[in-house]
Amino acid sequence: MAGGMSIHVVDVSRGVVATGMRVAVYRQASGAVGELLAAGTIAADGSLRAPVLASEAIGPGRYEVQFDVAGYYREQGIALPAEPFLDVVHYGFGIADAAQHYHLPMKVTPWGYSCFRGGA
Repeated sequence: MAGGMSIHVVDVSRGVVATGMRVAVYRQASGAVGELLAAGTIAADGSLRAPVLASEAIGPGRYEVQFDVAGYYREQGIALPAEPFLDVVHYGFGIADAAQHYHLPMKVTPWGYSCFRGGA
């Protein structure tokens, strides 16, 4: 797979993919509100299905992915405090070489997360 980005989310607190978690991807511009590139929910295979993420729309620059962690856990029936430790996680990163693929695997619990560039 060349170019673009992919996102995969696993709920490690329950050992399942985070089906239904809301995710939004933005391209950032200096001093401006980001441009929404894709938004949706994590599918049954753990991925965000957004064709634009595999397209030429993903070029060099700054990006932000927003993961609605608290909303996901509440929808799963997991009790969270009125002020959750994690609400919407904002993960900012840069793409230097648009010819490479940027895979973002996220592992999450109500109390922490790990997101990094994976090897897909």
